[in-house]
Amino acid sequence: MKKLILLLFAVAICTPLFAQNHKTQNVVIVTLDGFRWQELYRGADSTLINSKYTDSKNEIKKKFWAETAEERRKLLMPFFWSTMVSEGQLYGDRDLGNCDEVANKYHFSYPGYNEIFTGFPDDRMNTNNPVLDPNINVLEYLNKRKGFEGKVAVFASWEVFPAIFNVQRSGLKVNAGYTDFEDNKASERLKYLNELQHKEPHYLGDTRIDCMTYEFGKEYLKQYKPRVLYLALDETDDMAHAGNYKMYLSQAHQEDADLRELWNYLQTDPQYKGKTTLIITCDHGRGDVPLDNWRSHGAGIKNSEQTWFAVIGPDTPADGIIKTQTTTYHKQLAQSISKLLGFDFKANADHEVGDAIETIMVKEKSGLSK
Repeated sequence: MKKLILLLFAVAICTPLFAQNHKTQNVVIVTLDGFRWQELYRGADSTLINSKYTDSKNEIKKKFWAETAEERRKLLMPFFWSTMVSEGQLYGDRDLGNCDEVANKYHFSYPGYNEIFTGFPDDRMNTNNPVLDPNINVLEYLNKRKGFEGKVAVFASWEVFPAIFNVQRSGLKVNAGYTDFEDNKASERLKYLNELQHKEPHYLGDTRIDCMTYEFGKEYLKQYKPRVLYLALDETDDMAHAGNYKMYLSQAHQEDADLRELWNYLQTDPQYKGKTTLIITCDHGRGDVPLDNWRSHGAGIKNSEQTWFAVIGPDTPADGIIKTQTTTYHKQLAQSISKLLGFDFKANADHEVGDAIETIMVKEKSGLSK
């Protein structure tokens, strides 16, 4: 009995150690919809550049082509291959044997976002229609924690996100599509963005162009100082579906520049500097064979479960490209986000939740695959 009491006491002491000692007080999450691991780790694809999917071939070669994958990826994503690789961690480089995947069987957007934020692949989430997600998500959970109330926000290009986060139930602040940001206390810049977004070309229908989503999120960050911010960008997926490899690469390059600007701001603001973890990922992969499958993804598209993610922050060891021969899953990201902030979403959700990816918080290399 004495041994049991001592054991329970030890567990009680050890369990909250990370919560007490962690430095992360804020988390920013960014998703690049449908952006492939192949371009992230290999840079521009010569076969696609020289195919019917790329016009202005010489222009694209001048901007993004080099002889080695290491050179090409630096040209395409300079923030990733300077700051992220030197100060953070990158997962999903299959050329080195490290794999990252979605666990859901559908391999498209709504199931992918459900998996990331609820922590499990719900077979019921098999549509891209705006059906209300019945599952509690990690942002909803965090928004109810002390010190986080009203300090969690989402800015998304895709208009379906209010349903994905079930705002009627969750009460989360979700601004998506061409919805105006409404708050009497909003800065003049935010009010101007409301006006400007309706003057921009709506060439994606009800899906807002990413530059507007990014500007909204950045200005909200500056004025309202959220503890958790999620930016959901969309155009890499749109350009791939359109078969426009030039614009797919150009959009990825621009969003890398936005990420650099965002990270640099986080390192200058007293609330965020040294206290914020940035997580960047995607919602699904894309096909690769035959060549036309790069445009597509889904259950019938081979390899479209293949994904990636990257993390940088005060609790994440600067290990660069992760080379361990193992597999992480996007169902693990919800608990990882929660644990970085000192909470346990897995213990408080009413459904299964994947285990946290411990290597983004500690130097031990165990616990990657669950």
